[in-house]
Amino acid sequence: MMESKQNQGVLSMDIINPHAAGVDIGSRSHWVSIGQSEKEIREFGVFNDDLYDIAKWLKENNIKSIAMESTGTYWQSLYAVLIAEGFEVVLCNGKFTKNIKGRKTDVQDCAWIQKLHSIGLLSGSFLPDEQTEQLRTYCRHRANLLDMAASTQKKMQKYLRLLNLRLDIVVNDICGLTGLAIIKAICKGEQNPETLSELRHGNCRKSKEEIAKALHSNGRKDYLFALQQELETYEHLQAKIIICDKEIEKMFTHIIDNDDEKRQHQIGPKSHKKINKNTPKNIDLNLLGYQYFEGVDLMEIEGLSHSTLLTLISEVGLEGIKKFPTAKHFASWLRLSPNNKISGGKVLSNRIPKGSNRLKIALRNAANAIGNLKESTPLRDFFQRINFRKGRVSAISATARKLGVIIWNMVTHGTNYINPAGYLFLDQKRKLGIVKRIQKQIDKFGLTNEDVVFTTV
Repeated sequence: MMESKQNQGVLSMDIINPHAAGVDIGSRSHWVSIGQSEKEIREFGVFNDDLYDIAKWLKENNIKSIAMESTGTYWQSLYAVLIAEGFEVVLCNGKFTKNIKGRKTDVQDCAWIQKLHSIGLLSGSFLPDEQTEQLRTYCRHRANLLDMAASTQKKMQKYLRLLNLRLDIVVNDICGLTGLAIIKAICKGEQNPETLSELRHGNCRKSKEEIAKALHSNGRKDYLFALQQELETYEHLQAKIIICDKEIEKMFTHIIDNDDEKRQHQIGPKSHKKINKNTPKNIDLNLLGYQYFEGVDLMEIEGLSHSTLLTLISEVGLEGIKKFPTAKHFASWLRLSPNNKISGGKVLSNRIPKGSNRLKIALRNAANAIGNLKESTPLRDFFQRINFRKGRVSAISATARKLGVIIWNMVTHGTNYINPAGYLFLDQKRKLGIVKRIQKQIDKFGLTNEDVVFTTV
């Protein structure tokens, strides 16, 4: 009886992971905790030998499972070593390992992570498989090269404007076929407007006379020098992008050729899908995407471009999408689902969570393209409905979430894309519901056409 009274008011939590460790990742050192006492916490360096010393010390103490924060890119080397040594590693988002208010030190952080992991309060972050991770490195590097090339293009346009060469007015893209030919001639010393206008490509809408009128230079040598430098940088970046495209093609070929299930699928080209200048050259993403997803044609979805498909493959991959148990989990991971905050039965907030990953940005761009479609489709009509009620920003987020749900269902169930009737407007759904209820009443009372009289006002 006395023992039961002493236990009253004491809340105990079961140990889920008895052989657990916590690691506080740092740029110059890693703090590792295998318990809560000072003797059970050690500091290690970040060199390769130090990482293997961590694994050795953890094995000596019979540690099976390890939790660590995903701090920048500092965790990746240690994570690879621990996985190779046979440990179970849980990579956690930093917002789930925040300690209570008070003094913050690395020692307290790693001990707190160890405690949370021991009682099973930490969940792991999504990590793609090794092939997808390697492909992601190439694609992200390519995206960075494209960003640098776009920045260089803006600088070229600025120096052209300072030279009073208004090439940006007469051509849509100064780095297109007509624009680049004229810029190269200018950098080589050509100043005659009529001679420059002769470099006009046949697809250019402006006439030679209009182009020549915009190419009267003021002859500033300093601006011309800067333009030459930026042109060299742009051409260098374009050469790097081509080399990167070849590596991506090799990676795709390796993935598909080593899988009989993927290699057997074939599909024809899609003429309605536009290929812009940033699309990887000499890579048939339509065919490769169809083979990669084992006969699922995601390019049938309106608004989905080659770059969106490449981002989906490199950021998540086929096996990565299947890791999510439902489409709602996938949309929540993309941060495209409302984060409902409810207190006292009242919804306080239902905003989309902050933060964006590259796949979320790609789906939002695809949703924006759907909103610009001229032909009526269920997704485009859904976009317009949300746009009318809540604005374009909300419409883009809602349509991007729809795309995520459609992609998950197609990939996990292996189905083709069909414009679903589930994307009817809310008023249309209500109308169908009313019609069904009226039909039930007519059948119930045995009414005929003579009994039901429709009048027009």
